[in-house]
Amino acid sequence: MSRQQVTVQLGDRSYPVIVGAGVRVELNSVLPATARRAVIVTQQSIPIQVATDIPSTTVVIGEGEQNKTLSTIEHVVRAFAAAGLNRNDVVIGVGGGLVTDVAGYAAASWHRGTPVVHVSTSLVGMVDAAIGGKTGVNLPEGKNLVGAFWQPHAVLCDTDALATLPERELRCGYGEMAKYHFLTGDDLLAMDRTSRIARCVQIKADIVASDEREGGLRAVLNYGHTLGHALEISTGFEIAHGEAVAVGMIFAAHLAHVLGRIDDERVAYHQQVVAGAYGLSTALPRDCRADDLLALMQADKKALHGLTFVLDGANGVELVADVSTAAVTQALSRMEVR
Repeated sequence: MSRQQVTVQLGDRSYPVIVGAGVRVELNSVLPATARRAVIVTQQSIPIQVATDIPSTTVVIGEGEQNKTLSTIEHVVRAFAAAGLNRNDVVIGVGGGLVTDVAGYAAASWHRGTPVVHVSTSLVGMVDAAIGGKTGVNLPEGKNLVGAFWQPHAVLCDTDALATLPERELRCGYGEMAKYHFLTGDDLLAMDRTSRIARCVQIKADIVASDEREGGLRAVLNYGHTLGHALEISTGFEIAHGEAVAVGMIFAAHLAHVLGRIDDERVAYHQQVVAGAYGLSTALPRDCRADDLLALMQADKKALHGLTFVLDGANGVELVADVSTAAVTQALSRMEVR
C-alpha cells in the first residue's frame, strides 16, 4: 500500500497528514524546528513505539474513557513540568483517539499553547480523532465538555498499527468511516485501505479548512454522534464510541424519515452501509431507556436551540435545530432493540 499525504489547509497553520505503512519513521521530519525536547504521551497497550532525534520523556496514561478526565490532564502537564518542556518544544501523542484528545488538550493548555504532533495508531484516530484540532476530556455530565481547538503540527497515520488492533477496535473505526459515505456519496468501498483512509482524511480536512471552529458546516462530522454520545454515557461506556455512532446514524436516518427529510430507500441505504458493508450492530441496547437517552441528547453541546441533530436530507447532511421530542421519541421507537 502506498504512502499518501493530505494537507489540512489553514493558512500559516496548515499541516500534513501522512497515511501509510511504517510512516512513523518520518516523525523527526515533521517535528517543529524550534523543538529541543519532547514529551511522548501514550498508553501501555499501544503497540507502536517512536524514536526522536531530540531528548524525550514518555508519560503513560490509563486505558478507557474513564481515564479521559481532567485528572489525567493534570498528570500529563505535571510530567511536562518535570521534563522542563517549554512552548517551543513539542508534545507527541502516540495512540488512538483518547491519547490524541488528551495530548492535544494538554498541549493546548501548556504555556497557553505548545506544538503537538500525533502518531495515530487506531482507525478511529486516523479517519477522525487525530485530525482537525478538536481536543478535550469528559465530565460525568457529558463527553468532551472541557477542551480546546488546537491544531496539530502534523499527523502520522501508520497503518502498520491496524494489524495489531482487536476486532472491536476496528469496528469502532468502521463506525466513524461509515459516516463519510453519507457526507459525500463517494464509493469508499471500491478503494484499498490506505486510499480509503486518505479519502476520509481529505473529506475531513476540507470541512475543517472551511469551518475550523465548528460554526456551521463542521457540525456534519458529528453525524450519528448525538445519540452515539448518549449511548456511551448511559451504558457507562460499555458500548464503544464507533459502535455507538453506528447506532446513532441509523437513528438519525429514522429521525430524518419521521421529519420527512428522506424516504424509505435512503433509510435502507443507511442500513446497507452500516450493517451490510461494515458489519456493525444497528440496534439499541435493551437496557437503555428512551427518557434517559432523550435527557442526555438535550445536554449535547450542539443543543443551543432546542434538540439539535445532524440529519440527512435533500440538501445532504446538515444541522437541524428545534427538533420536537415527539419526533425523537417516534424515531427511537422504530429502532431495533437487542
